Amino acid sequence: MTNATTVTRYGAVAQTLHWIVAALIVTQFVLAWTADDLPLGMHKLILLARHKSVGMTVLMLAVLRLGWRLGHPPPPLPAGMAPLEQRLAHATHAAFYVLLFAMPLTGWLMSSAKNYSVSWFGLFTWPNLIGRDETAFAWLRGTHTTLSWALLAIAVLHMLAALKHHFWNKDSVLKRMLPFTTTE
Repeated sequence: MTNATTVTRYGAVAQTLHWIVAALIVTQFVLAWTADDLPLGMHKLILLARHKSVGMTVLMLAVLRLGWRLGHPPPPLPAGMAPLEQRLAHATHAAFYVLLFAMPLTGWLMSSAKNYSVSWFGLFTWPNLIGRDETAFAWLRGTHTTLSWALLAIAVLHMLAALKHHFWNKDSVLKRMLPFTTTE
């Protein structure tokens, strides 16, 4: 087993999960924003079904990601990083994990409260978590929307921080998550 102090970058599994989830989150925003602009009809329902399928995929990958992370700690942050930056980095990552679970779960609960099925790409249907409840639906819809804006804000902060580390600090923070690069 490699000594944890010698690990300077994320491994291939962590990188793959990171970039797949990132791409799926972008896909989720595109699907949701596109569906919001459509009148009720078949095209909107198809987009929402895809949104739900992708959301459940994110939930399944979040479980894998968290399990992987628990068994494979991330490389340490650069030694010269300010304590406040280190705390912000840890808080941002914790918020991402919370949101990667909370977003799909609130969406699933919201669909359940409306008695709308959540299918996974037409292969199977997830069970409803709660019974039909218009009050719960309204609350969950508002919560899901609020969480989506929080996710967007944290993602932008995360990207800006990575770019700051790469271009301003000139350290390896960004490169350690990029495939096909080295941190040396």
